[in-house]
Amino acid sequence: MSSVATFLSSPKAVGTWNLDPGQSSVRFQNGTMWGALKVRGAFTEFSGSGEIKGDKTVTGRVDIKAASINTGLGTRDHDLRRSNFFNTDHYPDITVVVTGGEPAGGDVARLDAELTVKGITGPLPLEVEVTPLEDGGVRLTTEAIVTRKQFAVEGNFLGMVGNRTRLKASLVFRPA
Repeated sequence: MSSVATFLSSPKAVGTWNLDPGQSSVRFQNGTMWGALKVRGAFTEFSGSGEIKGDKTVTGRVDIKAASINTGLGTRDHDLRRSNFFNTDHYPDITVVVTGGEPAGGDVARLDAELTVKGITGPLPLEVEVTPLEDGGVRLTTEAIVTRKQFAVEGNFLGMVGNRTRLKASLVFRPA
């Protein structure tokens, strides 16, 4: 039995788990300047929770405040909040909803998730490394590539912003 399967089988795992934002990160990387440079950044405000039921069913949700985007350059961050990118005045949240999952062997789980950006929802299948922590929490680490135009994140002055964005999340959940 894999360590994820063992974790899900534990009676201690059953219940609600809350995201610990102080121990977590949601980061991204996007190519720019026709692939010559990379823009890296993070979302600094997010919350979430998950639930593991007795039948090993997993569900969860992470809400990310789109306006909390931080690339280290204020002018760029301001532009990313505007209507041609995230339009944070009308769409304040980026949401990931997990509807199920299963152990994939070892410390890895496959999660069925959906990403919603600017009111547009699309599938976001995730492979997640699951690491139980000594203090009773659990860290989920994942990486995914999304196509930003799929979610109407259109801004692209002179072709300088690549269409594919790499998302990286390291999320710590603690029993409620």
